Amino acid sequence: MRRLRLAAVFAAAALAGAAAPAWAQRAATAALPATAREGAELPKSAVAPHAMAAAANPLAVQAGVEVLRAGGSAVDAAVAMQAVLGLVEPQSSGLGGGAFLVFYDAKARKVIAYDGRETAPKGASPDMFLGTDGKPLPFPQAVTSGRATGVPGAIAMLSMAQKEHGKLPWSRLFDGPVRLAAEGFVVSPRLARFASSNVPQASQPDVVAYFTKADGTRYGVGDLLRAPAYAATLRRLAAQGPDALLKGPTAAKIVARVRADPLPSTMTTADLAGYQPKKSDALCRPYRIYLICTPQLPSGGPALLQLMGILEHTDIAAHPNDVQGWFLFAEASRLMYADRDYYHGDPAFTDVPLKGLLDPDYLRGRAGLIGPTAARAVAPGKPVGALALGPDATLEPGGTSNVVAVDADGNVAVMTTTVESIFGAGRMVDGFFLNNQLTDFSFSPTGPDGRPAANAVAPGKRPRSSMAPAIVLDREGNFVAGIGSPGGVQILAYVGKALVGMLDWRLPMPEAIDLPNVIARGDVVGVESTLPAGIADGLKAKGLTLAPGRGEESGLHGAMRVEGGVLGAADPRREGTAIGF
Repeated sequence: MRRLRLAAVFAAAALAGAAAPAWAQRAATAALPATAREGAELPKSAVAPHAMAAAANPLAVQAGVEVLRAGGSAVDAAVAMQAVLGLVEPQSSGLGGGAFLVFYDAKARKVIAYDGRETAPKGASPDMFLGTDGKPLPFPQAVTSGRATGVPGAIAMLSMAQKEHGKLPWSRLFDGPVRLAAEGFVVSPRLARFASSNVPQASQPDVVAYFTKADGTRYGVGDLLRAPAYAATLRRLAAQGPDALLKGPTAAKIVARVRADPLPSTMTTADLAGYQPKKSDALCRPYRIYLICTPQLPSGGPALLQLMGILEHTDIAAHPNDVQGWFLFAEASRLMYADRDYYHGDPAFTDVPLKGLLDPDYLRGRAGLIGPTAARAVAPGKPVGALALGPDATLEPGGTSNVVAVDADGNVAVMTTTVESIFGAGRMVDGFFLNNQLTDFSFSPTGPDGRPAANAVAPGKRPRSSMAPAIVLDREGNFVAGIGSPGGVQILAYVGKALVGMLDWRLPMPEAIDLPNVIARGDVVGVESTLPAGIADGLKAKGLTLAPGRGEESGLHGAMRVEGGVLGAADPRREGTAIGF
């Protein structure tokens, strides 16, 4: 019965996608157990004339498409997909996390950015991730502590965006997710793998209890998992909006849970009640004949724009998927990461020299540092407005999820959403896991010489993020593509690779997503095992030190305007799909 149910979900996903070219019909299920392949193969891409949804789990995509078919907007679909992802992919995102969203208003031809990043409580201190010896805490200890959790912002942000761009009643967006949580969903291979993994959170009491059946065995692939507590929370959320989380009984439970040992938080119910999402114009910069738009700081959008700005001053377009093309990408990435790691933080607390970092002359100068062979070391530059800062000590493990929705009016929502590391802090309240987002701050607030780190902890501050959902326009303001990815600090390389593949190497989005991942930060370049041996050898010959087997966990999801409608695409490295109509 369970297998039939799972097969039906996968079959429905396959049938919902419109006919597409052969390259768009490829399924990447070879690595999944047989139970996930019965009935039909998951399409990783599809072309549809009217609307499209793409995400990391087919159940979330189905929820998004149902909303779109009912006349909902792209933001409406994003709300429904987030509600389902928090159920079926709780290791990556959820009600207890944060998110950044960029929204393309087709009528105004404008991109708006929404910031739902978590905040540090008012009682947070710069040294809260230092041990009694004055040294940074070990990450496994910090990540499961009460101090790891920031005030969640994803739902408050989605509520703000939906009030401005939604078409359906907020409460209606939760009908499908509530039903799924109450009736149960089939545990996917990815969820089962993380629930039984050796990550620190998987051994925490709340995680163990949630994934243990009445007979004492753990939930596995193909098992039906019901989540009545999550369903009840969604019902309250549907009726009350974000107040259901940030005020009242659930808020009190969040505070009690994070103030429990070890290393309790200082969070209060006032911190939760006072959370405010942010809205702004997107940060947009030209790239060749296009315009790339991202959220503002503290998102990773500005760093992504700097990477693309450096590459614009190279001839990477003349080297599609060859040694020189990947060499240029790697060296530009090293330059970008050096600047980003040193200068970026919450602009409400840190004087980030953003104008200088994105100045065309500065970008041209950084590109000029790329020689015929790899630089021995890469240091941060000195853009206009730069301050003397201390070195950063932030650990950024991979996690997170990304959704894309295109509605029948041509509006587009791209949201990258997270609880930070796997299952966040491993602590659960009312059926959802709490984030460990504050471990995205620098554990050490200063360098050896006492200079402050840009990303040090401060009360009310938002930690620096790598999340970089992006929307590409042509110079007339028409939608070209929208894309984002999970992956911690590697997000910038994942999204940058896909943009180079589409905009420079002229690949359809699925092929751009399929390109090998190359993550060049510091002196070691992580490369995916799919990188051809000839290219890897060529990069080594140019002086790069490669670390094979890294970068396998991208989760790029996007949509691209093509002849005949919209092409949606999901990363074959994860379990997602793209469905349209």
